[in-house]
Amino acid sequence: MANKRIDDATGVETVGHEWDGIEELNNPLPRWWLWTFYATIVFAVAYCVVYPAIPGLHKASAGTFGWSSRGALAHEMKEADAARAGIRAEIAATPVEQLAGNEKLLRASIEGGRAAFKVNCVQCHGAGAAGAKGYPNLNDDDWLWGGDIATIHQTLVHGIRQPGDDATRMSQMPAFGRDGILTAAQVQDVVSHVRVISGQEKPSGSSQRGAAIFAANCAVCHGAGGEGGRTVGAPRLNDAIWLYGGDRATLTETVTNARYGVMPAWGSRLDPVTVKMLAAYVHSLGGGEKARAPAAAPAPAASAAAK
Repeated sequence: MANKRIDDATGVETVGHEWDGIEELNNPLPRWWLWTFYATIVFAVAYCVVYPAIPGLHKASAGTFGWSSRGALAHEMKEADAARAGIRAEIAATPVEQLAGNEKLLRASIEGGRAAFKVNCVQCHGAGAAGAKGYPNLNDDDWLWGGDIATIHQTLVHGIRQPGDDATRMSQMPAFGRDGILTAAQVQDVVSHVRVISGQEKPSGSSQRGAAIFAANCAVCHGAGGEGGRTVGAPRLNDAIWLYGGDRATLTETVTNARYGVMPAWGSRLDPVTVKMLAAYVHSLGGGEKARAPAAAPAPAASAAAK
C-alpha cells in the first residue's frame, strides 16, 4: 500500500507493484466485462438448479427439469426403434432365403446387418470382414459349411461347436500326430501331398507316400482331391486360401494337433431379425452363393480338418 502513487503520465493510481521500473496501473475493469462475468455466475447457478450438475456420493443432483443424458438417449432410441418397427416386422415375417426377392427388405437388411457386424463380429473377422489367422475371410467364395444365405443364417443362429446348442455345426478333426494315428514321418508325407495339391510344391517321393495316407485318413472329409466337405465343415485343401496357414510348419501343426475353431451361437445372443440382417450382410460381401438344391446326405464322416 505504501508504494501506491498516482502515475504522472496517465493520472491513474498504481497497484503498488514495481519490477525493474515497470509498474501496473489500477485501471478498473470495463463495465461490459463485469456484467458479463456476473451473468455467467447467475447462469451457472440456474444451470445447477435445473440440470444434473452437483456430484454426490452415489449420483449427481437430478435437477428440477428431470433431464438426463441417459434419459434423452433412451427417448431417441425408442423413437428410432418405432421408426424401424415396420421394416423390422416385414423382415421378421419374410423367410431369410426370400429376402433377395424384395429389394427394399434386402437393402434394409444389409444396412442393418452392416451395423450389427461392426458391433459383434469385427473383433474376429475384422472391420472389412477379411478375417485373420483362425477366423475366415467372409469376402471370398471359400466356405466351410456353405455360402448361400440360408446356410449362413443357420451357421449364425447355432454357431460352430457351440456348447449347449444341439443344432450347432459340429465336427472334430483327429490329432493325427499327437494321438499316434500317424508317425512324424507320415505327417510330413501328408503335408507334402497337401502342399502339392495346393500348388505350393512339386511332386516328390514324400508327396506320393502322402497321397496314399491322405486317401486312407483324410479324403473321407476333405474329398479325394482335397475339394473339401461342407457337411462336416472340412475346408478345401487344393486352393490358395488358408484359414491357419499353408506353410509347412503350420500344416505340420494342424495335422499333428488338429484345429477346433469355435463361433458363438448368435441366435441366443441377438434377436432373430438382427441375425437375419447379419446373414444378408455377410451374403452380400462378395462370396455369397445362390441357394443350392438339397443333396442326399453323405455317409457319416469321422473327421473334419480346419484349414
